Amino acid sequence: MVSIQPLIEVNYFNPRRVKKYLLVWCSHGHLTLQVDEKELVLNANELLTITSGQYHLFKEVESAGGYLLEFTLDFFCRTEKDIELIFQNGLFCHFDQNEIIPLPSPAAISSQLQEIEQELREQPFQYLTSVHARIELILVEINRAKITKGDEVWKPSALFLQFLEFVRNNFQYNYPLNEIATRLQTTELKLNELARLHVGKTAQQVIHGLIVSEAKKIIQYEDGLTKEVAFALGFSDQYYFSKFFKNHTGISPTDYRKTVKI
Repeated sequence: MVSIQPLIEVNYFNPRRVKKYLLVWCSHGHLTLQVDEKELVLNANELLTITSGQYHLFKEVESAGGYLLEFTLDFFCRTEKDIELIFQNGLFCHFDQNEIIPLPSPAAISSQLQEIEQELREQPFQYLTSVHARIELILVEINRAKITKGDEVWKPSALFLQFLEFVRNNFQYNYPLNEIATRLQTTELKLNELARLHVGKTAQQVIHGLIVSEAKKIIQYEDGLTKEVAFALGFSDQYYFSKFFKNHTGISPTDYRKTVKI
């Protein structure tokens, strides 16, 4: 549901994937980690968010101080306001565009994370309510930092975010857009409207982009054959999947595996 640990205790040195949202805060020193295809270096007073379902591994943390905070979507997103806050300004971007964020007021982040660690350790009355509120304050502080450095405010609708979450959690069923709309109690027209508004694409193009991103992750970090990758993503025909993948990436799944295998 929610957990925190000092970076000095982190030992995820093999590829790891969890259905949680991760916040990595470096208070001093530096650390190196890999998220999906990218290697990233965090220095003092910098922060990184990792979206649920992304592969990640820590490569070097010995000199780093700070925290790794993890929480599930169910724990944090109790209202539509929570859903919008967690993804505002691309904090936990569904499109795997992980960004290192420098914090001009690091003491505010450090103090809240220390309080969260104490709350979870001692578990006083209503400690989870306190932790939820402190995560809110951390996200607000990060949003302010991004705006201060000139980022535009991006506030997605809760329905669009629920659409993205639904697709990411149901790849194996390969639901058509009309079925997704029905399950979200909305219409294809509304989903297309929101997709164009937020990312300049149709809803179907968004679905295809998420499928390609998921395929890349599975190919890079798992040893399955193309047939197994295809079935995991809801394709009944591996040859159609290979064609689909090449049309979107310009390279076959087999050739892509050769370029990224770690």
